[in-house]
Amino acid sequence: MLLVNQIRENFDQYLAGLQKRNFAGAEEVLQKAIEWDDLRRSTQIQRDQLQAESNALSKEIGLLMREGKRDEANAIKEKTAGLKLETKALEDQYTEAEEKLKELLYTIPNIPHSSVPAGKSAEDNEVVLENGAIPVLPENKLPHWDLIKKYDIIDFDLGVKIAGAGFPVYKGKGARLQRALINFFLDQAIAAGFQEVQPPIVVNEESGYGTGQLPDKEGQMYHATADNLFLIPTAEVPITNMYRDVILDEGDFPVKNVGYTPCFRREAGSWGAHVRGLNRLHQFDKVEIVQITHPERSYKALEEMSLYVQDLLQKLELPYRVLRLCGGDMGFTSALTYDMEVYSAAQERWLEVSSVSNFETYQSNRLKLRFRGEDKKTQLAHSLNGSALALPRIVASILENNQTEDGILMPKVLQPYLGFDKID
Repeated sequence: MLLVNQIRENFDQYLAGLQKRNFAGAEEVLQKAIEWDDLRRSTQIQRDQLQAESNALSKEIGLLMREGKRDEANAIKEKTAGLKLETKALEDQYTEAEEKLKELLYTIPNIPHSSVPAGKSAEDNEVVLENGAIPVLPENKLPHWDLIKKYDIIDFDLGVKIAGAGFPVYKGKGARLQRALINFFLDQAIAAGFQEVQPPIVVNEESGYGTGQLPDKEGQMYHATADNLFLIPTAEVPITNMYRDVILDEGDFPVKNVGYTPCFRREAGSWGAHVRGLNRLHQFDKVEIVQITHPERSYKALEEMSLYVQDLLQKLELPYRVLRLCGGDMGFTSALTYDMEVYSAAQERWLEVSSVSNFETYQSNRLKLRFRGEDKKTQLAHSLNGSALALPRIVASILENNQTEDGILMPKVLQPYLGFDKID
């Protein structure tokens, strides 16, 4: 959530940033936020003045009563009664203005970093780098949805029977590959200084608002209405919310957490080959890394997180590229996002496998996540997160890129976790 005082001080910059996002009615929305804040401030001043006057009169009433001047005291009491009614009306007006301002700020996305390219869709994203050679596959190469049937390692039909489309059943070496990747990703993160946590996979409404899933993505989450709980779309939500209403010390930075969770998304996308098989699911596994850090060091942390994810892809021997997302393709809460895509040689297309993002103060303002500096004053921290990694498309790429006439070779780094070197 944006800070209204920053909107005031940087109006033209914020307007340009929202226009880079192609946010409709940006100028009107920003101006309306200032108007609601003006009303809130003026109401607060009037309320405080009336309260001070009422307090002064109350002291005068006490003095008059002690002096035996009951009639004068009663006359002032009538005046204070009127002041209380006026104060109550101002309090109601203040509460309404504050709520309207908050509701409006919830609808405004984060302001893009200056390095974010302009653009409207994924076609306008900037390719930062490419790494690794595209594998040459046999002429009879198969996409992963055919490979999993051939080797009987993932069953989509059984998942439909049990739950519905988008809920696959992993079995045999397919299940072991899932477990191996999860353990590998967790071990790598722990070695890089991230503390492992195992958070809940449901969150309350306050947590959803804290990291920006609500109200922006309400329709994309599974909602347990009886308890008003939401199945998490990513471990970012519960892990970041561990620090809601927390004041850290500057010496605590960087705070680095990693967690594995299943993830759930109702909106799994449109029909077509680009979302077939493991390309997009309603339930999937993911290892997530989260950082809370000092504002002056957050962009250095973002670059380090990008390099960390790239290192995982290199160890898995997968060709990949890094994209800097344009304003029109960025997530609602992000100030800058890098996407990592792996090349699928069987599908002959790039598959997104990770996003790493810096949210600056957007989440921490909602979360009231602050830190105390050397001067003992508090300020908002910066939050970051990244997929490290999401499993479905990693599995799809491993299966497709490593297929041979005799089976599917497993990356060397996973073999100690798997106990086998090939799916056949």
